[in-house]
Amino acid sequence: MGASAFPVQGLVAGRAGVTRSGAGARAPWYVWCGVAAVTSATIGGVWDVSWHRSIGRDTFWTPAHMMIYACGVLAAVVCGYLVFATTFGKPGERFAALKASSVSVLGFHAPMGAFLAAWGGIAMMTSAPFDNWWHDAYGLDVKIVSPPHTLLILGIRAVGVGVLFLILAAMNRAANESALPPANPSAASNADLSANAAKYKTLQRLLLYMGGLMISGQMFFLQEYTWDIQLHSAGAYVAMAVALPVAFAMLAQAARHKWAATISAAVYTAFLLAEQWILPLFPATPKLGPVYYQVTHMVPAKFPILIIIPAIALDLLWQRTKHWKTWQVALASGVLFIAVLTAVEWPFASLLMSKASQNRFFGTMYFDYNSRPQGFDRLRMFFHISTMQELWAGLARGAAYGAIGTWVGMQFGKWMRSVQR
Repeated sequence: MGASAFPVQGLVAGRAGVTRSGAGARAPWYVWCGVAAVTSATIGGVWDVSWHRSIGRDTFWTPAHMMIYACGVLAAVVCGYLVFATTFGKPGERFAALKASSVSVLGFHAPMGAFLAAWGGIAMMTSAPFDNWWHDAYGLDVKIVSPPHTLLILGIRAVGVGVLFLILAAMNRAANESALPPANPSAASNADLSANAAKYKTLQRLLLYMGGLMISGQMFFLQEYTWDIQLHSAGAYVAMAVALPVAFAMLAQAARHKWAATISAAVYTAFLLAEQWILPLFPATPKLGPVYYQVTHMVPAKFPILIIIPAIALDLLWQRTKHWKTWQVALASGVLFIAVLTAVEWPFASLLMSKASQNRFFGTMYFDYNSRPQGFDRLRMFFHISTMQELWAGLARGAAYGAIGTWVGMQFGKWMRSVQR
């Protein structure tokens, strides 16, 4: 269902403390703080990777690290305050209404997302001194997947999921309240209707934006498999088939928007392109050795994978198969996703290996300071090219994984529509 299809009939006065007031017509302030926190971690994360590729880990107190941990501080403070204010707020205060749509954990009351985000923020802040000690004890850029990094990643994911559920609960409450007859029809006004529609659409857009950051996170952790020199290997497409259809299907169901997958993929693409075009404008010099390639500016990420094309294909499929059974939609989605992704990315990968891509737009001439002269990346050669038999076997597995992921995502997304706490 698209955003324009949302029925607005008026707010129900007094339901869960929501009234026909300007405050009730706006997206909650803590939702905006949560979105800002996750955005900060996303920008800080890509900046930190670029810092390690361009300069190395020279100190804990880098701007990139500060942006990452700002997410934890903001989430812990805001959601911690939300928990205490909802639990101990007096009747008649602004948080008293929120208590009616909260869950109880160890005697404390708050929306479920607030507990998740608060825990994630605390985990992130706990990982900071642990990470600094780990590097002092075991070396600098020795390992990406280390215990402190794992704790940090889990914390960021918890904050992201928590904020997603805060948005989702507010959006679902707005949808349910508007679907009921107004408590006092004579008092309903065009301003009330417009304000409620605007609130729902704002929350829906925030949900899709957060979904785009989630897709960016999925792709970030697939970098090991989707580096441009590996895009003629079946493993890259299998990895994306495992990680992406489940997220696209979940967002499409939860957001009730007919272009949910496309919008979330567009957010990922926009973030990567911004990094590609902005970071090289800033100078950088390696501070660790050995230096095999003389870096003079920040090294950005690789050009984004063209996942927006299969995302469009999935959205078009789902718009035309609303009356199909779930397993039929899932099966068709898995085949369509892997087919379209391979059809567009395989030849595009060949372009990325050519001299035609060595420019500011595609950015294939940027290399880490520790890139060896005879490495596949520097030579612009594909690594582990799949044979035709390996490719078809891999694509068949990818289609199966994509179908299973779509089915799981659709079921979970339908459940997410019922979340109101």
